[in-house]
Amino acid sequence: MKNKAMINIEYPESLANSLKLSDVDFKSEMKTSSLVKLFELGKVSSGIAAKVLGILRVDFLELLAKCNVSMLGQRNSTDLTEEIENA
Repeated sequence: MKNKAMINIEYPESLANSLKLSDVDFKSEMKTSSLVKLFELGKVSSGIAAKVLGILRVDFLELLAKCNVSMLGQRNSTDLTEEIENA
């Protein structure tokens, strides 16, 4: 990705501590969780989400399964056709 933007999120330190995550791992978890949810809501494709996370699309699809999120998300038949064409 050529152009990048940064999002800063304020959170209590206790949140990361309660999850037993380091700052780096917590940031990664937030990024991953956000992209999984955006996919689930039909806001981003699996390909875009994988690209942002720096992983293969198949790895993102496996991640969805681990998160109990349908690979189909909330997509309708038109969205599915576009997803197949872009695969």
